[in-house]
Amino acid sequence: MATKKPDVDPYAAAESLRAALTEVGIVFPSLRVDPASPKLRLVELGRVRADVAARLAEALQPGGQA
Repeated sequence: MATKKPDVDPYAAAESLRAALTEVGIVFPSLRVDPASPKLRLVELGRVRADVAARLAEALQPGGQA
C-alpha cells in the first residue's frame, strides 16, 4: 500500500529550509529548486564544505547548536 506524499511547493520548502539553516548560521550557497525536474519537485541542497557539513550534523543532533 503506497502512501500519498503531501503536495508541497518546492519553492516554499527551499525558502523555509534556507531560513531555518540561516537561523543556526549555516549557509548552503547552492540551495535551490531543481529546474530540470519540475514534476518531481526536487530541492537541491548542493555541495558544501566539510566544516559546514559538520556544523549541520551538530545542529541536527538533539540539543545541538551550530
